[in-house]
Amino acid sequence: MKAVALLSGGLDSTLAVKLILDQGINVVALKFSSPFCLCDQGGKCHALEAANKFNIPLKTMYKGEDYLKVLRKPKFGYGSGMNPCVDCRIFMLKKAKEYAEEIGAQFIFTGEVLDERPMSQHYKTLKIIEREAGLEGKIVRPLSAKLLPETEAEKMGWVDRNQLLDIRGRSRKPQIALAKKLEITDYPCPSGGCLLTYKEFANKVRDLFKHKKRVTLKDIELLKVGRHFRLGENKFIVGRNEAENKILLRLKNKTDYVFEVPDCGSPITILQDKKLKEAIKFAAKLTAAYSDANGDEVLVKYGRLELSRKITVTPMSEQELYKFRV
Repeated sequence: MKAVALLSGGLDSTLAVKLILDQGINVVALKFSSPFCLCDQGGKCHALEAANKFNIPLKTMYKGEDYLKVLRKPKFGYGSGMNPCVDCRIFMLKKAKEYAEEIGAQFIFTGEVLDERPMSQHYKTLKIIEREAGLEGKIVRPLSAKLLPETEAEKMGWVDRNQLLDIRGRSRKPQIALAKKLEITDYPCPSGGCLLTYKEFANKVRDLFKHKKRVTLKDIELLKVGRHFRLGENKFIVGRNEAENKILLRLKNKTDYVFEVPDCGSPITILQDKKLKEAIKFAAKLTAAYSDANGDEVLVKYGRLELSRKITVTPMSEQELYKFRV
């Protein structure tokens, strides 16, 4: 008997894997990664560590360009930010279904807990997700199974329902107690695992979709870097430090203009879209405002490949900066 586990490396999914393994089932872990994922901050992959601990294989799938289409127009809407939690879950389970068929797994299971997450883990929503993913009655949720209808795996006797649990709600006390009992100690603290739930980042995504028809993964990566400003159809990104300056130079498009104040501490500013005089002056004023230059008039250099052009501007005031900040 073989099953595919959706393993994020968090406490819930780790416990779910342990419960299924304890029934003698061969588990293959599947982890999804995306440009919005915060699960591996600090360079530590908890999913990989859990897979190694349990001595099970781990397959990683990246939610790329196809996921951006879901993000732009989610059928079931957004959560508090730009997080399409229901559509995201459907997307992952469709991929998991394909992978399960590919490796000959009999069922899929997750670490979901009934009513733990406000948008995607209510009973009715769980049923919607199953239906939309083409997995009605086929997803085992070991932590809450006794509170849910019997799945195909339970009816067929592949999984013993009596060994599954009835955890419900947002408190993690039952999971923490179970982890202690099962001697599972290394798991991440509960926190937001998705950038799309953060207000500031969600605003940037919303602005990007509004002004650009075809969004790429590079565009998304740029949203994570620097301060973002909008003037009409022009987008401006200002580096916060040397590390971000280097990232901006690496990720910028060939047609983007680069701005910098010479001979002092200066951010790199990227100007995207049409290079009208107004936009060039605006980018220079932004760069001057965040540089270490003194005085009312600041010389700013700019260009595409080389900073061969010059413009002298008055740095933008804090009030102006706030007005155009995304």
